[in-house]
Amino acid sequence: MKGALAWPFLRLYVLTLFYFSANSILNVIIPLQGSSLGASNTTIGIVMGAYLFTTMLLRPWAGHIIQKRGPIKVLRTILILNGAALILYTFTGLEGYFVARMLQGVCTAFFSMALQLGIIDALPEKERSQGISMYSLCAYLPGIVGPLLALGIWQPGEMGSFAVTMIAIAILTGVVGFTAKIDDPSDGQAGAGGQGQANANGKAETFSAFGPFFKNPHLLACSVLMLTSSLVFGAVTAFIPLYALQIAGGHAGVFLMLQAGTVVLARFVLRKKIPSDGKWRASFIMGVMLILAVAAQSVSLSAAGGFVFFYVGAVLMGIAQALLYPTLTTYLTFVLPQASRNVLIGLFIATADLGVSLGGIIMGPVADLSSYSFMYMLCALLGVAMTLFAYERRKALTEAKAA
Repeated sequence: MKGALAWPFLRLYVLTLFYFSANSILNVIIPLQGSSLGASNTTIGIVMGAYLFTTMLLRPWAGHIIQKRGPIKVLRTILILNGAALILYTFTGLEGYFVARMLQGVCTAFFSMALQLGIIDALPEKERSQGISMYSLCAYLPGIVGPLLALGIWQPGEMGSFAVTMIAIAILTGVVGFTAKIDDPSDGQAGAGGQGQANANGKAETFSAFGPFFKNPHLLACSVLMLTSSLVFGAVTAFIPLYALQIAGGHAGVFLMLQAGTVVLARFVLRKKIPSDGKWRASFIMGVMLILAVAAQSVSLSAAGGFVFFYVGAVLMGIAQALLYPTLTTYLTFVLPQASRNVLIGLFIATADLGVSLGGIIMGPVADLSSYSFMYMLCALLGVAMTLFAYERRKALTEAKAA
């Protein structure tokens, strides 16, 4: 096979599968283990949120370092650090989990950038979208089986199977990663001085982009929607493993499997429905936000209504997650200034990371003070608020584009 399905790229997709499989397991194990150790929802939320909060902080710099050092060198360094983080989980408590989550956040910021930039640079233009789509698919696939595996290996007070699994994933990821190859077209084209100058210019461009972040109405609107929606997604990731224990017939692994499977299926089946004309499709975005609101409310009602509401919420949550990110990202590629588009989109992606982390950090105390059901009802209200926000922004964004 050639192009995006050639063996070197297939190895990268397998690497992506192994890398994200650890997190799909940890998303279930950490809340359960934290609860068994007597941790509050606030503490669990902080530990869970530390992962993508760290990723968000480091993502703007990851691209510059990869450009300077090359994707393969960065990738191999990151895989060593990732292995250390996974092994740290096997012999520490919540304090060690917090440190390990931060280390994973560092790794993910560089891993995702190194893989995607490496694929983009190594493939011809007509093959790039297929390569990135395969990367995205392999990043989501572990979420289908990982939660079920996590529940199968977790036993209160007995973490032997968990330790073996983490060590095995660390070894497999390292072996596949260290044998991977990416053609780096930058090799030999610039000396250290030229690379350093490019890196300095890139950093200057990144910092200058923060100025118009709040002034650009398109970026601001999309970021508000993405931040709030990701907060809801983060609350699901952090607390569904614990909430499922309160629902008759509820199973966290099945919920997360349904959600992840729906994301993969919906992105394939509904890919042609995503607007790609650069217009603010208020009705489409409002529909997605309403789906998110209904999903969160269905999860909230499952405490009284049972597992049917629980699993319907999982499917609807997956549909909203599948449609929102590509819709907003595609819109921004049309309306942002060409000169700073990549950097501004990077900042937009960072709001998604921040939102997921805040889903654990903010909603943990809410669950402590009230209940999981109330917390998810609050998430539903946020979805309704964003539906109204998408409608309210339609005139302002149309006028801003015309100007």
